[in-house]
Amino acid sequence: MKLKDLEIFVVGTPPPGWGGRYWIFVKLTTDDGIVGYGEVYASSVGPDAMRSVIEDVFNRHMLGENPENIELMFRRAYSSGFTQRPDLTVMGAFSGLEIACWDILGKALDRPVYALIGGLMNKRIRSYTYLYPLPHHDIKDFWLSPEMAAESAIEMVKLGFTALKFDPAGPYTMRGGHHPSMHDIEKSVEFCRAIRNAVGTKADLLFGTHGQFNTAGAIRLGRRLETFDPLWFEEPIPPDNLLEFQNVAKQVRIPIATGERMTTKAEFSAVLRTGGASILQPALGRSGGILETKKIAAIGEVYNAQIAPHLYAGPVEWAANIQLAANIPNLLLVETILTGGDFHLKLIKNSIKWEDGFIIAPTEPGLGISFDEQVALDNPYNGKELHLQMSEEGCDYQNKNDFLGGAPPRKH
Repeated sequence: MKLKDLEIFVVGTPPPGWGGRYWIFVKLTTDDGIVGYGEVYASSVGPDAMRSVIEDVFNRHMLGENPENIELMFRRAYSSGFTQRPDLTVMGAFSGLEIACWDILGKALDRPVYALIGGLMNKRIRSYTYLYPLPHHDIKDFWLSPEMAAESAIEMVKLGFTALKFDPAGPYTMRGGHHPSMHDIEKSVEFCRAIRNAVGTKADLLFGTHGQFNTAGAIRLGRRLETFDPLWFEEPIPPDNLLEFQNVAKQVRIPIATGERMTTKAEFSAVLRTGGASILQPALGRSGGILETKKIAAIGEVYNAQIAPHLYAGPVEWAANIQLAANIPNLLLVETILTGGDFHLKLIKNSIKWEDGFIIAPTEPGLGISFDEQVALDNPYNGKELHLQMSEEGCDYQNKNDFLGGAPPRKH
């Protein structure tokens, strides 16, 4: 069995666009006709440029290779061009292609992927969601309203969620970490108070940030949030200085979570060695794929760290996250988009089952999903913006920061 053909789908997300502006899926076909799907979570360059990177990684390192030889192909891509260091774009491309290889192998053997990497550990997989607007909410006002967030939290708990994430901490900008404004600090406190009062002890609070703050600013904000006992303080500083995470972890009594913008065991092990995080959030379409992320999880075990696979992407990465989550012993949570996401589920013909706050480990072969190529082709991405974009403006310390979260309103 040899890898023979590659096809790439760049899919635009319809309004409201939960999960980003577009998703990149890959389809690999072997010389004996077995098909596997993967997802590339790489957004430093636009889709056209990323398509070229994916094609180059496949043609250079994987074409004609047995899909079983994942370790060999990883080392080729990781070392390409005399690098041997983490590269978000190249490893993003490889991650999606690697996921497709596992899908092929599972289908060839008629077994789910988790059966091939150690077997089933978790039959029911605890999931969490961001708080999103309810149908009666104004989508723009929602991201700035503790009261609306609390209403959403109540509804999510009714559905069965036991952990809820929200991000009220102000803008994330290209300028790097900043001190939070007093308004953003107080708004963050108000969100935590309103949501904690609404759900009590029925759900963990997951305080999300996106590397907004410098070290001192993160510590200042984190200390104000301690009284609400969040399960985590997510990516409080930019991921380009892994040593600084330990300073935040030492001075804030909330577990530090990070990892959505990191790739390979090289970066994850660095933050673990310094004690900078106790919860790792790899996104499998970026972190190196399924095998590499299993290694990350194993290193995490040594440091008593837990794994909470990140998802702000499409349903194939979600499926890969679930296969890993079904297998590893140090699983904490997996992220979902609400109870699966309407468009996410449409793309995979509702083949992932979510039930009362938990994902049911799939039993179908490979990734356990049925990818609908026609839906993908019917929703091409024709825009010029990146999957997510950072603000060029800095934090406003005089007026309120009109921040719309990671999913700004979309035009119909």
